[in-house]
Amino acid sequence: MSYKLHVSRILFLILFLAAASCSQYEKLLKSDDFQRQMEAAYEYYENEDWVRAATLIERVLPIYQGTQRAVELNFMLANCYYNRGDYILASHHFDRFVREYPTSEQAKEAMFMRAYCNYLLSPRPSLDQTATRRSIDQFNLFINRYPDSEKVEEARELIAEMRDKLLEKSFISARLYYDMEDYRAAIIALKNSLVDFPETRHREEIMFMILRSSFLLADNSVPERQLERFQNTVDEYYAFIEEFPDSRYRDEADRYLSNSLRVLDNYPIEDLSQEY
Repeated sequence: MSYKLHVSRILFLILFLAAASCSQYEKLLKSDDFQRQMEAAYEYYENEDWVRAATLIERVLPIYQGTQRAVELNFMLANCYYNRGDYILASHHFDRFVREYPTSEQAKEAMFMRAYCNYLLSPRPSLDQTATRRSIDQFNLFINRYPDSEKVEEARELIAEMRDKLLEKSFISARLYYDMEDYRAAIIALKNSLVDFPETRHREEIMFMILRSSFLLADNSVPERQLERFQNTVDEYYAFIEEFPDSRYRDEADRYLSNSLRVLDNYPIEDLSQEY
């Protein structure tokens, strides 16, 4: 027998078995034998045929609703979607499982997986971080409910990773105003970023950006607003230098102080005293 003929026969056999399997599956879907459908769902699940398993589980679930079997089937269904890579539906089904079966044996795993699916849905920092925040909240709920779980350390590591992503998102959003030269909005956004993430690795840069924004806002203000705003610049300078006396931005920061003081020196003493 030639090699090509042998390969052809193997391919034919594979296609024949696949067609037979499809035919059997289609008949099963059309039948009213829910017992057989449930048994087949378990078989497909064990064989990691997640699509067929999920389809059959969804078909028989209404029949077994309210029974112990439904608990197992619902958990299997969530796992099917997870293993298919459909993390949105997986998260939905794990969430529903946690709410409907909070005392079941699988509740702990479902609670972790609910959060983990949203972790997998968390996008890069420049995009909307709704899934990231949801995942952090859900992991915190998991830790509070199951503090002795072996998954707690992993949950904490994932929270730290996602918090770092939120930190980057906050910095990117605040810097957007700065890059657009909207210095008033930049000051507000940058200060909010520091309040939300005081541990940020961008702290030195953010504080310098606040100082620079404060100076440029003052320098471009109408005369009646300059006094207050240059005084704010001086305050921002000392806050920055106190925390980062050896900053790589020190020379530029010193120039902003000198220029601000030069302007303030030109104001009458009574004007300055009124401000205080």
